[in-house]
Amino acid sequence: MSEQPDIIYTKVDEAPELASGSFLPIIQSFAGVAGIKVGTKDISLAGRIIAQFPERLKPEQQQPDDLALLGEMVMQPDANIIKLPNISASNPQIQGAVTELQSQGYNLPDYPEDPKTDEEKEIKAKFDKVKGSAVNPVLRQGNSDRRAAVSVKNYAKSNPHKMGKWSKDSKTNIAHMNGGDFCSNEKSTVISDQAAGKGKIEFVGADGNITLLKDNIAMGAGDLVDATKMSRTALRSFIKDSITEAKKQGVLLSLHMKATMMKVSDPIIFGHGVTVFFENVFTKHETLFKELGINANNGLGDVYAKIMGLPAGQKEEIEADIKACIENGPELAMVDSDKGITNLHVPSDIIIDA
Repeated sequence: MSEQPDIIYTKVDEAPELASGSFLPIIQSFAGVAGIKVGTKDISLAGRIIAQFPERLKPEQQQPDDLALLGEMVMQPDANIIKLPNISASNPQIQGAVTELQSQGYNLPDYPEDPKTDEEKEIKAKFDKVKGSAVNPVLRQGNSDRRAAVSVKNYAKSNPHKMGKWSKDSKTNIAHMNGGDFCSNEKSTVISDQAAGKGKIEFVGADGNITLLKDNIAMGAGDLVDATKMSRTALRSFIKDSITEAKKQGVLLSLHMKATMMKVSDPIIFGHGVTVFFENVFTKHETLFKELGINANNGLGDVYAKIMGLPAGQKEEIEADIKACIENGPELAMVDSDKGITNLHVPSDIIIDA
């Protein structure tokens, strides 16, 4: 039997990893009878972070970049990888993982949200490699197959899910922007022979100032270039109107986004959702929130975390203002109602999947 396992089973986070405690030995036992070796690779958030900073860790703490290795393996026709669900890793999740690892003796740097020095920028770039849905784009290339087995399909056909009665009086309402969004502003073009070469992406501000975002982009003849933008004003107006309409109709307000896969745009959009819903809070305490370094893109949870050290009276005032916004607004979707964790607490708690 070769050293390389015939099947790779991925080590991940939280609930799937707990399930693996019983499921993986079963797979290994059944496969072992047939002489098939089942090994593991660590693609958990903690494992991905550790792999980025070997120079800071003791030899016994270091571990290889298994995600990069699997990225090479999936391009091979004989690769067989069992990929379990993994957390996508928003900024709060990265910060939480780093804090936990540091408490266990790992000499990891803090995540620099606003890097100033070259060292901080380099550290952030390493963290950004594991940020968002870093796993799926890697493991879904090559010969990835997400189709259900024929036996599973046949069972579903023979035993269709019995839907409950759907009332025509249902107040379900899905709202979306009708202008000023990515869809309405999208433009694309095919690169001509004359335009082929190196391209760049620039941001032109309202004042005419130009900021270079990316340079030396290879653009070959026939390549398709696509670009779009979203209006901040239109977005905030849409969110405000949606909150008002949800209150009027008496329906649950819930924000759903791809806030960890679309790790540049969607956390910012999510942040606007937070500041519009809790507009009175962020307006009233604007100066203090800036001093505390509160980032709405990290959700309401960032507010609660950073006001913990305030004097009791000041902290209670902010908490009361937050409570007032929730009570005066439409009913808000909860991630964990027992703990008071709302749909707007953390960007990774509002993921929709494709």
